[in-house]
Amino acid sequence: MNVRIEIEEREKAYLSPYACLSAQSRGRIRPEEECSLRSAFQRDRDRIVYSKSFRRLKHKTQVFLTPTKDHSRTRLTHTLEVSEIGRTIGRAMRLNEDLVEAISLGHDLGHTPFGHAGESVLNELMSGGFSHYRQSLRVVDVLENDGQGLNLTYEVRDGIAKHSKGYGEVIPQDRHGLPESAEGCVVRYADIIAYLSHDLDDAISSDIIREDDVPDKCHKVMGVTHSQRIMTMVEGVLAASVPVAQDGEDDLRLRFGVDPLVGEAMQLLRDFLFHNVYRAPQVHNEFLKASKMLTEIFRYCMENQDFVEEEMGGFASSISHERRVCDFIASMTDRYAQNLYQRLFMPDKLG
Repeated sequence: MNVRIEIEEREKAYLSPYACLSAQSRGRIRPEEECSLRSAFQRDRDRIVYSKSFRRLKHKTQVFLTPTKDHSRTRLTHTLEVSEIGRTIGRAMRLNEDLVEAISLGHDLGHTPFGHAGESVLNELMSGGFSHYRQSLRVVDVLENDGQGLNLTYEVRDGIAKHSKGYGEVIPQDRHGLPESAEGCVVRYADIIAYLSHDLDDAISSDIIREDDVPDKCHKVMGVTHSQRIMTMVEGVLAASVPVAQDGEDDLRLRFGVDPLVGEAMQLLRDFLFHNVYRAPQVHNEFLKASKMLTEIFRYCMENQDFVEEEMGGFASSISHERRVCDFIASMTDRYAQNLYQRLFMPDKLG
């Protein structure tokens, strides 16, 4: 009995016409024999979960550096929340949950230590800039598995590379740069829904802001609890995402959107977090320290190639030294970067 074939047949019978079927995947960079137990997207999910870069996410900052609260999110818990929100939306739309899950679990593998502070540093120092979503694709294509990469399917790689929206529209009117699959678009929404709600939750529990500081409109539209906010935003996406004709009447695709009232509240909350949490003195001052650490580590590594070779090993040695330094720093956890900084720049204790 071939379980994978049964899974593929169930997908054909049950999933929406707008779903991406695993049997119709555009394949992998290097062709492989199919698994008898798992679909292509299930296999990708497993490869991501068992990767070293996925395990490192538990020691990478989401927003708060060295949080004093036990329950503050890390990059790993953020990733898991994105996955669950994405699967909820995908299930409601009868899309491919395995593809949603694989993209969600892989979307932040390239994130730097110290969150966006680390990303900003590498973006300034690297020739050609740096972005965590491009680095995430590099991780799964090149850096994982001792330089062999994970050899994921095209659809998962596409979703990882195009999950980020920065501070622009989540799903812009121009489809250029959007994921090709509906499942990839779901992850873009799941990502922002997750961080809007949990960053607010963590900021309140960390005494950065108070519940009373949150704009009244956000409370009225989205609710006052973490669960209420997520439910409202998910329902807002489901209500406004509809099939539309593309090049012809027979070519229908899902047009993603969000209920206008909910969308306004989401944008208001996004702006509130940007000005009152991410730029709060307690957060910003720690980011300045992190930026200084990573800048000095970067410069030291650029001047000491033998040190980088010893730390990284021999894979991907054909690329430029600057690229290897970038890969090295982007892969670090917060505590590894802190310990390395101390090892490189702080004097040893005398007996």
